[in-house]
Amino acid sequence: MSELNKIALQILSNGKGILAADESTATMTKRLDSVKVISDENNRLLFRQTLFSSSSMSKCIGGVILYDETIRQKASNGKTIPELINSSGSLVGIKVDTGAKILAGSEEEKITEGLDGLRDRLNDYYKLGAKFTKWRGVYLISDKYPSKLSISSNAHALARYAALVQEAGMVPIIEPEVLMDGNHSAKDCLIKTSEVINKCFEELELNNVDLKGIILKPNMILPGKNSSEKISSEEIAELTLECLKNDVPSSVPGIAFLSGGQTEIEATANLNQINIKNDTNFIMTYSYGRALQQSALKFWSKDINNITGTQEIFDHRAKMCTLAAQGKWSENFENQK
Repeated sequence: MSELNKIALQILSNGKGILAADESTATMTKRLDSVKVISDENNRLLFRQTLFSSSSMSKCIGGVILYDETIRQKASNGKTIPELINSSGSLVGIKVDTGAKILAGSEEEKITEGLDGLRDRLNDYYKLGAKFTKWRGVYLISDKYPSKLSISSNAHALARYAALVQEAGMVPIIEPEVLMDGNHSAKDCLIKTSEVINKCFEELELNNVDLKGIILKPNMILPGKNSSEKISSEEIAELTLECLKNDVPSSVPGIAFLSGGQTEIEATANLNQINIKNDTNFIMTYSYGRALQQSALKFWSKDINNITGTQEIFDHRAKMCTLAAQGKWSENFENQK
């Protein structure tokens, strides 16, 4: 078993998932503005270290994705943030792309940037304690999107990134996100997501990326949020599994879904059904941001010094997600706090 494969399995095994706490300063400011908390460095750190020192970290969270600001900070107990995360047995990850910009040649679509200088940045992050990384490609979905240009450009960038990350001794998360925005059907989402994932693996293999040492972070197969189509968790699970079985090589150790605009309960229920129906060798777990943090953030905003209460809310959500990652969740558990 390669070192990279061991790291990937350590993050994903035993129902553990990934806490995506890698919001950029701009995005985190929007989140804090929405709950009327001032977004300064101290408040951003206080909320994040509250989560990172919660009891569910050791039981539920295999890895935490950080932003550049956070990986360099110290917690109030004097430990660096990577030391705090490691003390729970969780591994440190880092977002390394520099954001999605307008794609030349298709101005409505985006290309993710950040390859320039990436090798040097990766070496710095490794020294700071990172064991895995994240890069997100985003794809519009409509009658004409994603275009072949968007699919090809983002797949190439993801593969170049992944090769550099493995060279630096870390596990790359490959995140091709077909956005929920739009009025498309679940069937359209299946077709377009399959095209996107297929192209990603074509490029990963071209770039000699070791597929046993990556984690795939895809969207689930869902109708667009403006669509009138309503489908059950069972149908979402069936379509999502169809996509992954057809398009993901069996050597990939695990899949950690993004929540992509789903509510906390939707993201949990859909993951649970995927695991109930999972007839593959892939570990199927979560890499959630808002779907792990939103309730805790709302509670915390009422009294930012109520650390214990905030942690109880977060611990409950993490426990629900970990049950779902094992196909053991039920809505009845939501009320047993």
